[in-house]
Amino acid sequence: MALLSLALASGCAKGGNGTVPVSPSVSVTITSPSEVNASDIYPTQTVTLTATVSNSTNTAVTWSLTGPGTLTPVTPATNPATATYVAPTTEGSQATVTATLVSDTSVAGPLTLTIIDISTEVAPFTLSVGTGLTQQFTAVAVPDDAPQTLFTWTCTAGGSQNPCKNFTPLPNVASPGFAVYTAEDSCSGNCVQISALTTLDQSGCTANPKYCTIAKFSLVNSRVNGTYTFQFSGYDTNNNPLAVVGTFTASNGTISTGAEEVLTASGPSPIQITGGSYQPTSSDTNNSNNAGTLELLPSGAYPYQYQVVLDGAGDIQMIESDVNGKGSGIAQISSSSFNGAVAQTYAFGFTGVDSNGKRVGYAGLLGFNGQLSGTPPTGGLSGLIDVNDNGSSSNSVCSAPPCTVAGTYSQNGNGSWHLALTSPVKMGFDFFVASGTTGKSKPLTFYAVSTDAVTTNPAVSGTMVLQDSTQTYNNAAFNGTSVSALTGVGGANTNTNVSLTLGITDGSGDFSGYFDQNNAGKILSGVQFPSNSQSPSPYTYVASSSASGRYIFQMLGNPGATPVAAPLPFVLYASGQNRGFLLDQSSSSVMTGTMNPQGSSPFIGFSSSELPGTFAAATTNSGSSAVDPIAANLLLTIQTTPAGALTYNVFGTRYPAGPTQPVNGTYALNADSGNLGVGAIALTTPSPENYAIYVLDTSGCNPSANSQSPVCAVLDFLMIDEDTTNPTPSIIFAKE
Repeated sequence: MALLSLALASGCAKGGNGTVPVSPSVSVTITSPSEVNASDIYPTQTVTLTATVSNSTNTAVTWSLTGPGTLTPVTPATNPATATYVAPTTEGSQATVTATLVSDTSVAGPLTLTIIDISTEVAPFTLSVGTGLTQQFTAVAVPDDAPQTLFTWTCTAGGSQNPCKNFTPLPNVASPGFAVYTAEDSCSGNCVQISALTTLDQSGCTANPKYCTIAKFSLVNSRVNGTYTFQFSGYDTNNNPLAVVGTFTASNGTISTGAEEVLTASGPSPIQITGGSYQPTSSDTNNSNNAGTLELLPSGAYPYQYQVVLDGAGDIQMIESDVNGKGSGIAQISSSSFNGAVAQTYAFGFTGVDSNGKRVGYAGLLGFNGQLSGTPPTGGLSGLIDVNDNGSSSNSVCSAPPCTVAGTYSQNGNGSWHLALTSPVKMGFDFFVASGTTGKSKPLTFYAVSTDAVTTNPAVSGTMVLQDSTQTYNNAAFNGTSVSALTGVGGANTNTNVSLTLGITDGSGDFSGYFDQNNAGKILSGVQFPSNSQSPSPYTYVASSSASGRYIFQMLGNPGATPVAAPLPFVLYASGQNRGFLLDQSSSSVMTGTMNPQGSSPFIGFSSSELPGTFAAATTNSGSSAVDPIAANLLLTIQTTPAGALTYNVFGTRYPAGPTQPVNGTYALNADSGNLGVGAIALTTPSPENYAIYVLDTSGCNPSANSQSPVCAVLDFLMIDEDTTNPTPSIIFAKE
């Protein structure tokens, strides 16, 4: 009876229709400019505020302001009501705008606005500049909607009182934030500093709180100095695949010695590098510091001349420019962090062809036991491998994946190391130690190539990356945002199939995001997965029960097709959290590639204003001999039009194997993809071309005392051609 009385009493407390009355409410938001953060209002900024009234037929409100600035209600009153707020001229304060319901003054909606200092980002912010060479710089103002038209540039060499000899801001050429520096100064260390300020910045780069980024760089005789490790893959003049890994030593651009291993249709062959040189280009008057030619002697019927572009870190992206074929590769300063005497596990991804010329891909793990003994010192190997040979995951190398790997490793006499596998079949590989350390932020990387006769085992080459041993490789280890780049063949092995995927893993096995794909000219653009109709979602990932680092990811497909095209299973061997090597398990495209953490800022989403900078861009491994590799210097800038809108421009120079070509166009990131760094580039020169771009890394974020609006720079992004007229697209990697 007591429970019944309580139930009846509860029922009598409701309204006449049995529902609980809902109280009215008021919320105030910024509706113009769009996507402005209330915590990032710059001095003198004007914003439109809208008061949204819920659960009341009377939507009239009164406006009030507490704090600095001015507030003007729009009259006659609109529905919903709007008002204009103008921020004060000084930063470091807060204002609260409140909309109060006229019919019930106890109901109000406050919105706090924070007025912040306008900060600036100069890019590139660290690099070296060769004597007499020219480097271009860009500047942007933060927050994103701050005026981009009023920059005051400063360049000093060897001290704050010493202006640079040859520095030219160019406000009316490419964008308001564009300047060119020619290295005619004389000083040592990071002695040249370039900064850009807006007239609305009252505190300057040296005051606190302040977080503008100053470019600091050194002057050098040549940007190519030291010992480099490189890898290259491509095709000879008969369209036969070839691969090269090697090392060379340079001093001020002069190459003295080195060694390389070339894998051709005739099999592997070692070559001693006897000399060579790096020469900066003279054809790009604005950016000679980032481009040049590389020659590795002796000359012969193998790749020995390359057109190259250099990024801010000094990494060399290269395409073949001699008459022996075409292809692309990369060279990095060699690491000394590997001696074979420490137990370590490496994830790897290799790509090549089988004895019939069909595409083949490997992915797996190799564990070095660190126990060297004998002459030469030899250690033991163990691990796992998956193989896709022309669409078959059960093949002559691995009949029941994953297959167990066993063998040994030892050092060769030319600075490389040899892998002698006895299981799953007898196979040999050589690798050179490339870049990185034993830490997980920039892990050790090796470049490897098979040493077997092509008729014995598939001819493959690729990369090995040190696995982060601090991770437990379960589903929870993948929890965040990553970007995956995949390359395969399309059509009758003459066209290509490439894709970029921005994926979000939730730590429990669900995978979602966006992808773009060009499969031999068939375009899927900005596809969101899973679709609303896919329940439960087929896009999943699952870790191996052994927690070794082997995962199965469901990727690509077409959730918008009728009927829906299911995703494809990919095996991933992880080298760390949200990163590793991917291999499609079942399709004849044999798509291979990498997954990398996006490294996005925890403070804000991506916007187009984070991309301005100078980027070295080049084709990565091609899936077909029909691909024409390119290298390019890309300059991304912002320009304010007379109407006040922002135009995001692309300028630069493209270096095919023939004459150089100017580049012009525009770019933008898509707000409708959740500000996750997915966008597009539309070129008008050298020809109309359309690219999807995916932001890969933003480790240049520089948070300050006001952590809600850090200065950020995009350091790398990936792009693929999305024109239906291009059946042979490739992945292009751009790095600042």
